Amino acid sequence: MGTINCKASGKSYATWFIFGLMASVTFIGILSELVPSGILPQMSEGLGIKQTQVGFLVGVYALASAIFAIPLISMTLAVNRKTLLIILLVGFTLSNIVVAFTSSYNLIVAMRIIGGICAGIMWPMIAAYGTALVPSDQQGKAITIIMAGNTFGVSLGLPLMTFIGTEIGWRTTFLVLGALGATIALLSIKYLPSIAGEKLTKTNSPFAMLKIPSVLLVLLLTFLSVMAHYGAYTYITLLVETIRFHGGISLALLIFGIGSVVSVLLSAKVIDSHLRGLIVSMLVCGLVSMSFLVFWGGINGLSHLAFFLWGLAFGPLVTMYQTAVSKQVTDAKAVATSVQSSVFNLSIMMATWLGGLILIHMPNFGVLGIGYLSIICFVPAIIIAFMAKKALSS
Repeated sequence: MGTINCKASGKSYATWFIFGLMASVTFIGILSELVPSGILPQMSEGLGIKQTQVGFLVGVYALASAIFAIPLISMTLAVNRKTLLIILLVGFTLSNIVVAFTSSYNLIVAMRIIGGICAGIMWPMIAAYGTALVPSDQQGKAITIIMAGNTFGVSLGLPLMTFIGTEIGWRTTFLVLGALGATIALLSIKYLPSIAGEKLTKTNSPFAMLKIPSVLLVLLLTFLSVMAHYGAYTYITLLVETIRFHGGISLALLIFGIGSVVSVLLSAKVIDSHLRGLIVSMLVCGLVSMSFLVFWGGINGLSHLAFFLWGLAFGPLVTMYQTAVSKQVTDAKAVATSVQSSVFNLSIMMATWLGGLILIHMPNFGVLGIGYLSIICFVPAIIIAFMAKKALSS
């Protein structure tokens, strides 16, 4: 992915280790969020609840992130970035370990809310943390490397966690997540550089961000893109079963993951110089992939290609829009990305909720109805991104 210069380290190996460690934080963050979608039947059976209730565990996590991101980012803006990150990692660790041991659905929901709150602070904060370590012309690349943990979590971590959940037990999956979180916290204490927070003022408040037209445009694109992806992704297990995908959920996630990794590697090279082109291209890939799955999903080979293209479109989803919103402001990037992150997580919640409503109230369409919703969201997003030459200029 090329070289990157870190202000906190004069050695290239140390620079890559620091950003790799930050990427491991987003890795554990996305796994903590999405793991229930991969082991949905196992959790449903083990807890004696409906599959839509397991799907709700993804939605409530996202809702907590969306609700608390902006106020808590504002409240913690002055806190040292390293100190805050350690606290968040402890929250991830404890919430996953408690879920692993309890049989109470209400307690699991509570722990998912705690995890969601931690994620709501982590996503925007770590992006700003990383950009503070590099020159302005490498901020997109820094965000890409850090958010690669998100992609590798979906592409490699989630299939592995799904395998553990189906072959060993869903509780083991959450235990492994807890152990990973503790390990990352210990490494972060030792190796991450200390970066001071910044004072919150009227000019860098969340409300000030909402007065910037280009920020609003990025937020709209975030909403449409997340709605397009996450409604279907939350119920990907049901989608695989419905189209009778050859190879099952594990192969589908693996192919999806390979596409995600490829797109992240490519986006790291172009995100600082061709941001708008990257966004439009990924949205088109998403539209094509979802169309294949909805209309020709039963055709072997074509459905496999569709999952690859879907992964390709999904890979840089977080990176694209966090970079885009970061480019609209010069100060308080954590506040700007917190607003974007809140919209991102609120969109996940809405996508999950609408997906559940479609499954319950439109049984004739089933999970393919969620695919139609994705297509409906992709089309206007492509048009808006294509027209937004000024806002998405690199």
